[in-house]
Amino acid sequence: MALSKKPVTGMRDIMPLEMQLRDYVISVIKETYGKFGFTSIETPCVENIANLSSKQGGENEKLIFKILKRGEKLDLENARGEEDLVDGGLRYDLTVPLVRYYSNHSNELPSPFKALQMGNVWRADRPQKGRYRQFMQCDIDILGEPSNLAEIELILATTTTLGKLGFRNFQIRINDRRILKAMAAYSGFPEESYDNVFIILDKMDKIGMDGVSAELKEYGLEAESIEKYLDLFQGLEEAKDGLLYLSQKLQGVLETEVSQGLEEIMASVKATKASEFEIVFDPSLVRGMSYYTGTIFEIAMTQFGGSCGGGGRYDGMVGKFTGKDVPACGFSIGFERIILIMMENGFQIPGEHRKVAYLVEKGMDTGRLCGIIAKAQEEREKGAQVLVTRMNKNKKFQKEQLSGDGYTEFAEFYKNPLKQ
Repeated sequence: MALSKKPVTGMRDIMPLEMQLRDYVISVIKETYGKFGFTSIETPCVENIANLSSKQGGENEKLIFKILKRGEKLDLENARGEEDLVDGGLRYDLTVPLVRYYSNHSNELPSPFKALQMGNVWRADRPQKGRYRQFMQCDIDILGEPSNLAEIELILATTTTLGKLGFRNFQIRINDRRILKAMAAYSGFPEESYDNVFIILDKMDKIGMDGVSAELKEYGLEAESIEKYLDLFQGLEEAKDGLLYLSQKLQGVLETEVSQGLEEIMASVKATKASEFEIVFDPSLVRGMSYYTGTIFEIAMTQFGGSCGGGGRYDGMVGKFTGKDVPACGFSIGFERIILIMMENGFQIPGEHRKVAYLVEKGMDTGRLCGIIAKAQEEREKGAQVLVTRMNKNKKFQKEQLSGDGYTEFAEFYKNPLKQ
């Protein structure tokens, strides 16, 4: 079989310039989140298939890269179904592994536990620009904090990080799953239809009110309930304070503490934020994961065409492992999307060292070569990045390539010092 130079479809190689940017962004993320008290952890890329397919990952569970049993455990001849062949899978996000990690180690961890996790995840998705089957995720989570302090800290840490990376005038859209359920209950939708109603509502920004109405009818819901549901959104468009409007409209269906909690989060973030952004209540925000139980939020960068991360509260997830619920809330930055935006907009790493290339002619005697290397070492001690490399015959092309890698200064060294 001939060897292939191509990576697996949907995976990709990362070139040096992008890797430098990724390393820089990772360093800013770790430094900033560290100042908020988040500590780094790491989990394996492979998880038990039962954990990954526990009906908590929404549509992502259809995209799992599954792993066959190994050695004697793999009995192809007697296998009756997938469960006889598969016992593991590549993680599709970092939340399920984090909850499994916390369930195993909670007695050894502080409470509340503030975790930072960065790593690759895998989804058998349809590859497209900025969307790959292997990609980096960056999550911060707080486990063991039941109050709104968790949401406030997560939003402030994330927006402070984005500000340090040069992002301005973005939005944090915020909602609560309990508000979504209250709106559905108020409209008279049967409870078993809620998830499908939310899936349709999530398309509001793409298909508009009429499109949502058409899809709700196609799903088979009562016309009277659909009208009542969409009237809520019509009223929201006319209301000065959407959250106040809903809290009054949904009296008896929505608990007062839910709207009060959102008000506290938004007021606290506005009063203490360190970056230029707006936090807005968005009752059409859904978030796809079924494990969310309360507050949900999303980073919206309309000037760059979409969402760049999100998260929310998932208080019931730890209990599925331990039998005892633990309050939990997390926020994930869309790392790959952020990198793509920064590259497309020509982001320059601030305070980057001088990048100097020493081109050395072949055949130089050892003493002279050592002198050049010693000079490079001196420059490195002063903070420069110095590449010592052999000089090619086509120096012009060689310099063009090095310029593409960010080198801005060049020095040529020949066997004969008189040629300098």
